[in-house]
Amino acid sequence: MTSSSDQPASREIPAPERPSWKTGWRSFYYEGAPEAPDPVLLPGKVALLVIDVQNAYLDRPDPATLAPAERARQEAWQPFHRRMDEVVVPTIARLIERFRADGNHVMFARIAARLPDGADRSLSQKKPGWNNILLPRDAHESQVVPALAPRADEIVVTKTTDSALTGTNLRLLLTNIGITHVVAVGVFTDQCVSSTVRSLADESFEVIVIEDACAAGTMDLHDQELRIINRIYCEVMRADDLIRYLPERPVA
Repeated sequence: MTSSSDQPASREIPAPERPSWKTGWRSFYYEGAPEAPDPVLLPGKVALLVIDVQNAYLDRPDPATLAPAERARQEAWQPFHRRMDEVVVPTIARLIERFRADGNHVMFARIAARLPDGADRSLSQKKPGWNNILLPRDAHESQVVPALAPRADEIVVTKTTDSALTGTNLRLLLTNIGITHVVAVGVFTDQCVSSTVRSLADESFEVIVIEDACAAGTMDLHDQELRIINRIYCEVMRADDLIRYLPERPVA
């Protein structure tokens, strides 16, 4: 039997107020599955992982300096940038503030090459096309955006893979610290976020993905990937849903 000191006080939510995350974002496989259970998040056992929210993906060139084809391509990305500016970055900032205030770990993962020519990148980051972006580790483009800047005492792992576990010692760090639940946020939902979530699940971490703290190139890609990973690799919910369950810092 679990003692009261090991378990947070009950936070049963009245049925009419239960958040839609319990039945939302269902794929074909889970259309008839039961409601998701309430997560049990213990102080010191839950960490926030901010994935790849770097200057490279939020900086925008001056349209006047671009050729017509590139200008059109940049315009196609405007919905992504609006979502990042208006929804995702503010939501992540709110979660970072809450995790720090409660004494729970905030961690960061970023894509960055250790070699100047990027030869150390994994194959998925070398293939021709959009994903073939060279981000030297000390370059401005490789840094976490200023609005979410890590503190000096927070863990930042640098990866040359899509998954933040495959190319780093993050799994070992989480295990050593005693983390059981990882809250994943960042970009891109259908690429590095999804790869990291799947790796975490395979390593038997409980994973929560925050819908309004993630983004993909389009909302269709974002929503589709959430339906694919939900209920098998993670539980998908919104920031307000998560906050209902977060443990507060114990009063001394």
